Amino acid sequence: MFASFIRFVAFGGGTGVLCSLAVPLLAESMPWTLANALITIASTLLCTELHARYTFRTGRRASWRSHWQSAGSAAAAYAATSVAVLTLHALTPSPGLLTEQLVYLSASALAGTGRFVILRLVVFATPATTPTPARPARKAAWDRPLIPVTG
Repeated sequence: MFASFIRFVAFGGGTGVLCSLAVPLLAESMPWTLANALITIASTLLCTELHARYTFRTGRRASWRSHWQSAGSAAAAYAATSVAVLTLHALTPSPGLLTEQLVYLSASALAGTGRFVILRLVVFATPATTPTPARPARKAAWDRPLIPVTG
């Protein structure tokens, strides 16, 4: 579990740092909450694939179900970062970029820890013992990869 947490921090944290730079730049041309939402959607799609393949080593691409479940945890992370930065702006009308980044990254770190737990225990959970079915069941549409793998 420790190794998967380190991979989670590397992929999720690295993406989070890049997002923390992208959000203020995008917010120059639109409201901050919209910029945060757009960056959160893009980074969630990317990170769900990274976490499925490398962090939790599922051996397959993320399914539609994994993307939807991950999106739920990302929505909570979006709310946490938005509330944190909007609270900062309510308390300090013109905070500096460094202060805004500190608040954003702190909220992201807390939300990220919660996401790891959810992804590990729910989205990419692997039961200790899985009974082998007599014949393979057909995968439901929501359990198929988002993008078909060819090759």
